[in-house]
Amino acid sequence: MDLIEGMLARRTTNGPFRPDPVSREHQHLLMRVAQAAPSHFNSQPWRFVLIENPATIQEIARISGESMTELIDAGIFFERYRRYFRFTEREMDERRDGIHIDHLPGPLKPFTKQVFSDAGIKLMRQLGVPRKLGEDNRRLVAGSPLLLAVLLDRTEYVPEQLSGFYSVFGMGAAMENIWNAVGALNMGIQFISTPMEIPRQWQAIQTLLRVPDDLALMAVYRLGYLPDGEKRPTIDWSSRHRKRLEQFVSRDTCDVPERDA
Repeated sequence: MDLIEGMLARRTTNGPFRPDPVSREHQHLLMRVAQAAPSHFNSQPWRFVLIENPATIQEIARISGESMTELIDAGIFFERYRRYFRFTEREMDERRDGIHIDHLPGPLKPFTKQVFSDAGIKLMRQLGVPRKLGEDNRRLVAGSPLLLAVLLDRTEYVPEQLSGFYSVFGMGAAMENIWNAVGALNMGIQFISTPMEIPRQWQAIQTLLRVPDDLALMAVYRLGYLPDGEKRPTIDWSSRHRKRLEQFVSRDTCDVPERDA
């Protein structure tokens, strides 16, 4: 039951970590739980890079912050992901998916529903929000004691073949094991996604990590121990809602929703 309760309590850490280094024991434990994940024919296609070098972390932080600023300033981020935004508890409770934008800078609060419209993005530019968000993002990554790069073996990961799906499926299982394990260690984890949105920035991280041609860089995460009090970023959200059973489960055929007991 402890395992199940831990899985149900799983969360993503949007705020800062403690500066304490992640112990080598805990790092290796996370690698072992990843290794325990299922993979097609036990192929274990995943590869990991544990990043503690301060200069490397600072450079990835710079790239991540710049990427965030560019995405927000150009409106690309909100245009790409607008359909996931919820602005009221009522909307969140009805849909039970996406993210509830419940934490905004004071000047933007009166314009909550318009904040991601063209006019809202123009206002954010005038208020310097893209630069602020970029700096928040840079600081979060820079203050993380451990980054984790996740890669796939290209002999297994061939996107146009079924092995490509099998490899991504196995990588997802390995990362989910890590995600569930960090909670038991009083740690947090967050996906560093913004550089992936801009090809040249993602390439810069691959160059920095000296990724060889036979490996594909798939994702980078930040990890660390959780502080006692959590400080929220400038723009933040909650995403603890989950769909009701009948919204994602069917019985026998796809047209018979499963009802909650």
